[in-house]
Amino acid sequence: MRLIIITAFCVLLISCAHSWQGETVQDLHAEYSNIFKYGNRNAASHLWSTFILNNSASMQPSQVELFFSGFCAVSGSPVRPNDYNRYLLTLPLVSGGDIKRTGAMHYCCWPCVCDTQDFIRVDTLTIPTIDGPRQYHFAVVGNPCENEEALHKPFHQPFYGGRDTTLAQEAREVRCVDGKLAGATMSDHGFVIISMFFDLPETDNNALTTTTTEGTQPGRVSDYNGVQVQHEREYAGWCVDRANNGYNSGMGEIFRKVAEISPIEIHQRLDL
Repeated sequence: MRLIIITAFCVLLISCAHSWQGETVQDLHAEYSNIFKYGNRNAASHLWSTFILNNSASMQPSQVELFFSGFCAVSGSPVRPNDYNRYLLTLPLVSGGDIKRTGAMHYCCWPCVCDTQDFIRVDTLTIPTIDGPRQYHFAVVGNPCENEEALHKPFHQPFYGGRDTTLAQEAREVRCVDGKLAGATMSDHGFVIISMFFDLPETDNNALTTTTTEGTQPGRVSDYNGVQVQHEREYAGWCVDRANNGYNSGMGEIFRKVAEISPIEIHQRLDL
């Protein structure tokens, strides 16, 4: 019995010694070269997510939430979270039907709102923390490796005068191994986790207040029951214009091409 206890204690010490001990978002960003082996984070936020989830057992829930606010789900860019880059969205749950959930995400730029509305959905996963298991809602996309050939299909990227390229060139960390996305963590219903979908305080429909009630105003920060957010509806017109101009801002077509390989289709309620 004594030997078993000593062995278990040694295993715990080894586990703690090898777990990441970051404390700030800047500490997470310092791990960039360890997370992205091919020097390109384009549309590869699943790797940020897996890095955090692999270390969540040694974190307080508040730390897990902090680190998930440190990158953009769409581009993979490092982000310094603040009130201005927190966006409020209402997205479908993958569990089916017409059920939607309102939450928040931190972005590097406003076009990510448009891409999120088109492709990102919400699912759950229970993860270990220092305080015990905790269920969270996560932003998810389909598995692009269900059609690996699509990563090598040429497409037109609208930047710098326009050019033809492939996802294999532009999103080097989107790599497939035996039909699975390398480095991805899957949600409860088997979708790729690319960020946390942050909870917002429960409220009624009148709790969102702004400085004006007339029209939309991109960049306007509103109060959502004590939390400062930019509401997705402010960008409705800009998203239409962006689509009409060939997605010539934000990530251009890169994230969209990855996400549209295997889009999440919600037709009816799935068994939970």
